[in-house]
Amino acid sequence: MRITDLLDRRSVSLTAVPKTKSETLDLAFDLMVKSDKISDREAYRKQVYLREEESTTGIGDGIAIPHGKCDAVKKPGLAAMVVKGGVEFASLDGAPVHILFLIAAPNTKDNVHLDVLSKLSVLLMDENFTKNLMEAKSVDEFLAVIDEAENEKDAKEEQPVETPKGVQI
Repeated sequence: MRITDLLDRRSVSLTAVPKTKSETLDLAFDLMVKSDKISDREAYRKQVYLREEESTTGIGDGIAIPHGKCDAVKKPGLAAMVVKGGVEFASLDGAPVHILFLIAAPNTKDNVHLDVLSKLSVLLMDENFTKNLMEAKSVDEFLAVIDEAENEKDAKEEQPVETPKGVQI
C-alpha cells in the first residue's frame, strides 16, 4: 500500500492556519470527511482524541501523525496538512508542528495504520522530503513529492546487495 493511494486530493491542505492543536485536528477531520473515507465524523474524532490522551502524536521535528482506528472508517485513508507558521501541538520536542498526516484505519484485524505510520515515519525522517512538502505550491506537487520519495525508496529496496569476493551468504 502506497501513501499516495491513501491520499485524496480533497484531503490535502497547504494553506491551513490553525491556532490550536484542537483546531488543527478539527481541520484535519474535515479534510478526511471530504475524502469520503469515514462514515461518522464524531465517532472517528472521538477515537483520535482518545489516542491523543494516551500520548501526543506530535513526534517532533515539526511533524504530527495523529491516527484513529474504528468502525467509523470505511476504508484506510490519509489527510495531510501543511501549517507554514506552525502550531503548538504538545510535541515530544516542544517544537510547533508544520506538517500533519492524519491516518484513518478501519477496525479490522490487520493493523493498516501501523503499516502507514511506519512508511510515513521513514519518509519523514528525510529533511529534504519534509522541506519539499513544505515548499509544494500545489496539491499535485505535494502528491508528486510523496510519489517520488516512495519510488526512490522502492527502487533502493529492490537493488541486489553485492557481496565482496569470497564472502558467502
